[in-house]
Amino acid sequence: MKIQFLGAVAIASLLTLSAIACSPSTTVNSDAGDSLEAVDPCAAADPCATADPCAGAKVEDATNQQPHVYSFDGLAIRGADPVAYFTEGAAVKGVADYEYQWNGATWRFSSAENLAQFTANPEAYAPQYGGYCAKAVAEGYLASIDPDAWRIVDGKLYLNYSPGVQRQWQSDIPGHIASGDQHWPAVLTVDVVHESGDSW
Repeated sequence: MKIQFLGAVAIASLLTLSAIACSPSTTVNSDAGDSLEAVDPCAAADPCATADPCAGAKVEDATNQQPHVYSFDGLAIRGADPVAYFTEGAAVKGVADYEYQWNGATWRFSSAENLAQFTANPEAYAPQYGGYCAKAVAEGYLASIDPDAWRIVDGKLYLNYSPGVQRQWQSDIPGHIASGDQHWPAVLTVDVVHESGDSW
């Protein structure tokens, strides 16, 4: 009985102290009898009490972002088979009989085997930077690609706008990849994709 009474007194004391401490207009009397205004210790505990911590944050509107995968007429890599770059060492046209919807685009394949390989592990075959031009991404903008302007580096597929742009990208592959990795995926917030408009 005595323990319950002491416990109740202790809890009541703690509640009273916390209510006084967190009261925004706490007044404390000093030993000299003066009234002093106490600082509200709870205001510092709430980061939003004095300022909006999100006021300076930039919130991107997802509707103003470019698609994560470049597509022309809805086709990734303009309809080229992404697996064929690895298995045949060439840009090979996919066909409508072997299509797969992935990451917001339609991917085409030249065979059922290539389709099966891609569906088992899309990230292993999909081009870097969503299939946008690797040199453009390295420079902080977006551009379309030519399926014939490609290169596999360290097991990853990179595409470029044209054979001429690809030669420029190849002049410093490690530097361009490092720069592209820094810009991706933030570069998707740009307003324009530089499109050649060429079908393949």
